[in-house]
Amino acid sequence: MKFAQIIDFETERIDEIRELVEGAEQRSAGRSGGPLHRMVLQDRNTPNRYLVVLEFESSDDARRNSEDPGTTRVARLIAELCTRPPAFTDCDVRDSSELK
Repeated sequence: MKFAQIIDFETERIDEIRELVEGAEQRSAGRSGGPLHRMVLQDRNTPNRYLVVLEFESSDDARRNSEDPGTTRVARLIAELCTRPPAFTDCDVRDSSELK
């Protein structure tokens, strides 16, 4: 079953976070078990609040990804750029459709 993780965080330094994430994605390109899809959402009512939705093939892939030393390092650096600690929500994907 596919798995999704939602990361909820607040920052005034989103450009620095974006650079960290892009660098991490380049370094992990081609590595099996990483995220299949990433979506970044910005809260219209709280402009410094962001939600990131990561989709994985399975919860095991997500766990292995989070245990990877490179992922741990990037997560720590991102947390340092946040105005509050990120909150994580783990979800089983029950249904997903491309509407267009």
